[in-house]
Amino acid sequence: MNKKIGLYFGTFNPIHIGHLVIANHMVEFSDLDEVWFVVTPQSPFKTKKTLLDNHHRYQLVVEATQDYPKLKPSKIEFDLPQPNYTVTTLAYLQEKYDVDHDFCLIMGEDNLKGLHKWKNYEVILENHTIYVYPRISEGKVDHSFKDHPKIQHVAAPIMEISSTFIRAQHKLGKNVRPLLPESVWKYMDEMNFYR
Repeated sequence: MNKKIGLYFGTFNPIHIGHLVIANHMVEFSDLDEVWFVVTPQSPFKTKKTLLDNHHRYQLVVEATQDYPKLKPSKIEFDLPQPNYTVTTLAYLQEKYDVDHDFCLIMGEDNLKGLHKWKNYEVILENHTIYVYPRISEGKVDHSFKDHPKIQHVAAPIMEISSTFIRAQHKLGKNVRPLLPESVWKYMDEMNFYR
């Protein structure tokens, strides 16, 4: 039996309890064996002042997932050419792990609405299953993705927490600690991030 890995891409700047709830729900209530948090590196073409260095964001994911054996941090994209395209990352992983891993994508419904704009999205859909969790967002899902055999909707909880909100409120001196795993909060606080 191949191992089914769900890839959850993001900047995780910082990773928060919403990310963990969704990833854990996916691994416990679907046929996925593991979920890998794929930390997206900072693009050399875009410098965002609020984006922590790659290794710090990766470390936050390590901290957040240490008590969850089915959730794994991944920095696979750090060594791939920039800009990162999901189709390239998937091809690389499939080659690296050969035939015993099936890689699937995890995305919010808001991302599914824009999937038709992704580079080689047809190739992704041909070779990989996409697990979609609900998000409150504007717009409609492309009709070609409705009832698509490779797109599975998972009734995960709707999480309305964002890293942007956490960073902004933390900077203002608000207590954002309940929105973060305890180990993430400690690391963030010790390193004086997002102040």
